[in-house]
Amino acid sequence: MRTAYDFSPLYRSSIGFDRVFNLLDDASKVTTVDNWPPYDIAKLDDDDYRITVAVAGFTQSDLSMTQEQNLLMVSGQKSEEGEGEYLHRGIAGRAFERRFQLADHVKVTAATLKDGLLTIELRREIPEEMKPRRIEIAGERSAPKIERSTVEAKAEQEAA
Repeated sequence: MRTAYDFSPLYRSSIGFDRVFNLLDDASKVTTVDNWPPYDIAKLDDDDYRITVAVAGFTQSDLSMTQEQNLLMVSGQKSEEGEGEYLHRGIAGRAFERRFQLADHVKVTAATLKDGLLTIELRREIPEEMKPRRIEIAGERSAPKIERSTVEAKAEQEAA
């Protein structure tokens, strides 16, 4: 049994996390789990990931991969081949579409198909302007002197 979570209290006290709450809300609404084709997700280090999808029987021309913003879609459509009548068909060749939600700044760097495994390399590349930077703190003597305008100085003299 799934329980629907109410994220509305979090919307009142957090800013910019709408996408995270939407992802959690969408994940809780998933009713059917399609586990074909099987896949693995591996974290190689802090910024590198690998997705391996088992696509036995599919050729490079049967597969398609697109990345739109934070969504990676891998799909396969097997071309119909009339190689005789099957008495038993155990190797699945049905069409599929797999969707992977990607974090911000995660990009696909490479994709290879070898031995029935589609390997997708991903890397998180944070732009320079978003990386932490060191800010120098000036001492009292090196701080710029701010001079008051003459209007403020005259007003202060008249008040005294």
